[in-house]
Amino acid sequence: MLLEHYISELLYRYNCVMVPGLGAFLTQMKSAVIHKTTNAFYPPSKAISFNEQVVTNDGLLVSYMADAEKTSYEEMLAKVTDATAEWKSRLQKGEKLVLENIGELKLNDAGKIRFQPHHNINYLTSSFGLSSFVSVPVNREVLKEEVEAIEEKIPFVFTPEKRKTRSLRPYLKYAAVGLLAISLGLTGYRFINDGLGNQQLAIEEAQEQVTKRIQEATFFDVEPLELSAISLDVLTPKAKIIKKKNLPTHHIVAGAFRFRENANKKIRQLKRRGYNSTYIGTNRHGLHMVNYESYTDVDKALKALKAVKRSQSKDAWLLSVK
Repeated sequence: MLLEHYISELLYRYNCVMVPGLGAFLTQMKSAVIHKTTNAFYPPSKAISFNEQVVTNDGLLVSYMADAEKTSYEEMLAKVTDATAEWKSRLQKGEKLVLENIGELKLNDAGKIRFQPHHNINYLTSSFGLSSFVSVPVNREVLKEEVEAIEEKIPFVFTPEKRKTRSLRPYLKYAAVGLLAISLGLTGYRFINDGLGNQQLAIEEAQEQVTKRIQEATFFDVEPLELSAISLDVLTPKAKIIKKKNLPTHHIVAGAFRFRENANKKIRQLKRRGYNSTYIGTNRHGLHMVNYESYTDVDKALKALKAVKRSQSKDAWLLSVK
C-alpha cells in the first residue's frame, strides 16, 4: 500500500487531504508567473503546504483508499494508522521522509515537521498540458518622440522645391546605363570569339533587358513634379459630357511611370491594398503619375502621408495643386 500515491490522486480533486495522525496537505491556487530575469514562464498551478495541527480524521482519504482496494473502512483505517505511525517514527529518528510527487517531510530543531514541496507535478487540472518554458526576449523597435515631432512638421509646398530626403531609385537609370555598358563589353568579347553575328544578337538582348527594366521602373525625381490643371469628364453611355469635376488639392504620390499601362498596373495594386488610387496625369517630364489618396484637407493629407511612409513606401511625397 503506497499511502502517498492516494494522497497525490486526491490533491487533483480537493484542496485539503487529511492524513489521520500526521497532518493535512493543503493546496492553494497560484497564478501564472513570468520571471523577468530568466524570461521563464510558469503556468497557473496549485501550491502545496502541510499543516501538522490538523489531525482530525475527515474520512476522505480512508474512504477513497477503501473503495480503491475493495476493503472495509475499518480495515483501511487501521492500515493508514499503522503507516502514519511508521512515518512519525522515522521522522523522530531524524530521517527525511520523501513522498513521491508531493514533497519531503523532516523534523526541525524545534521538533516541528518541516515540509518542502516538489514542483514536478501541477495539480491544477485546468492547467493540464501547460508546462513551463523559457522564451527568447522580443526586441521591439521604439519610435522616439523626437522623430514623431519631426514627422508632424513635414513641409508641403505649392511650388516646386528641393526635397530633403534622397532615394536610391533615381540611380536606377544610371544602373541601367552601367548594365548596357557591361553588356557591350561582353559583346565585344563575343565578337572576337564568335563573330559579328553573335555580337549583334547580344547587343539586342541587352538593350531589350535594359528597356524592360526602365519601362517597369517607378521614378521618384529629386524635386516634386509639376502638374498642369486637370479635370475629369464624366461621360454618359452616349458619350455626352454631363459634368466636370476638379481633382482634390493634395495628392499622396505613389510614383511616376514612363508608360501608362505601368501606371494602370500600379493603380490596380494599390486598390487591392484598400487605397482609393487614381491616375493624376503627366508631369513636365512626360511621366504618368499615380497617387495613393487625394485630400482637400491638408491636415488629413499630412496624417495619411505619415501612415503611408511608415507602412508602404518611404519615397511617397505630398503634391499640392492650387
